[in-house]
Amino acid sequence: MKDRLFFVSSVNDELYYLKDTIFVKFNVKRNCISTSKLNGGFSRNLQSVFNHHLSQENIDYLESHDVEDYLIQLCWSLNVDSSYTTGLVTLARMKNVSVVYKTFKNIEVVAITTAGVRTNASRAGDPSSYYEENGKFGTINTILLTNVRLAEETLLEAFMTATEAKTVALNSLKIPSQYSNHYATGTGTDGLAVFSNLESDNTLTNAGKHSKLGELIGQAVIESVKKAVRKQVWLTPKSQSNVLVRLNRYTLDINKFYDELDCDKEEFIVELQKEMKKQDNVAVTTSVLNLIDEVEDNLIEKEDALVLAQNIIKENCNSYPIRKLLEYWINYFIRSV
Repeated sequence: MKDRLFFVSSVNDELYYLKDTIFVKFNVKRNCISTSKLNGGFSRNLQSVFNHHLSQENIDYLESHDVEDYLIQLCWSLNVDSSYTTGLVTLARMKNVSVVYKTFKNIEVVAITTAGVRTNASRAGDPSSYYEENGKFGTINTILLTNVRLAEETLLEAFMTATEAKTVALNSLKIPSQYSNHYATGTGTDGLAVFSNLESDNTLTNAGKHSKLGELIGQAVIESVKKAVRKQVWLTPKSQSNVLVRLNRYTLDINKFYDELDCDKEEFIVELQKEMKKQDNVAVTTSVLNLIDEVEDNLIEKEDALVLAQNIIKENCNSYPIRKLLEYWINYFIRSV
C-alpha cells in the first residue's frame, strides 16, 4: 500500500498510510490516555499516534524482544520521533481500517479502528491464556480523536465509554468468546488511545453515556468496530444469522452428535445446509440458547428451562435437522448442568 494521506479531521489532523502503519499527525496540542507500551498512560506532549500491522516476521522477533524497543525501531524507520508519539500493534491489516466520524454542533469525534476477532475473542472473566508475574501483546485497536478539551478524569471517562461501545459492537454481531460459551466483550490484546484538543476553548466535563460527547463516542466506536470486523474477517449481521454459527458459541463435540445420528449423515447435512439460514430456525435456535445462558447464569432453574426449551422446539420447529441439533444441545447443557 502506497504512502498517502486519506483523511483530515476538522482541526487538520492528518491520517496517512505508511507501509504497514496508519499514522496520525496532529496539528493541535493534544492530551492522551493510551494502552501502548510506548509513552502509554496519560500524556500531554504527543505529536502523533499510529496503529501498526505485525507481520509473522515481526511476531517471531517479538518472541524474544521487548515491545517498546520494537516500537522505537519502528518510529526510526518511519522518521518519527519516538519521544513524542504512541502506537498500537495488531495482526489486522491496515487496508481494513475503518474511519468513522460523528458531529453535533461544535463537537467532533473520530474513531479509527482495525479489528480481528476470529481466534482471540474473549469475555472479561474467561479463563486466562497465560500468567504474568514480573513483566504479551491488540486485535481490536481504536484511536479516538475529539476536537474538544478534556481534563484527565474526563479523558478517562471517554476511554471507559469507548471500551463499553466496543463490547456493544461485538455483542450486536453475536461474536462468541473463544475461551467460554459466552459472547465476547473484546479480545485478549485490545488497544485504545483517546485524545482531546488542548487548544480548544470548548472544555467538556462529561464523556459518559448521558452526555452528547459520550453518545458520539459510543456511536463512532460501535460503527467503526463493526465496519472493521466486516472488512477484516467478513463477519456481518447476515453471516451471523445462521443456526450453526449460533450453536458454535458452545464448546461441544459435534462429531459425537453425528456419530449418534439415526439417519444418513450425508442426507442430514444436505438438509441442514438448506435449513440453517432460514429466519424461523435462527429465531428458534436463539430462543433455546438464551434459555441455556439463563441457566448457566443462575437466572432460571434448569427444570423450568428444560420444559420451556422443549415446548419451543415442539411448537415452533418443523425442521428435522434443526430439531435434532437443538435437542442435543438441550440434553447436554440443560439436563446435565
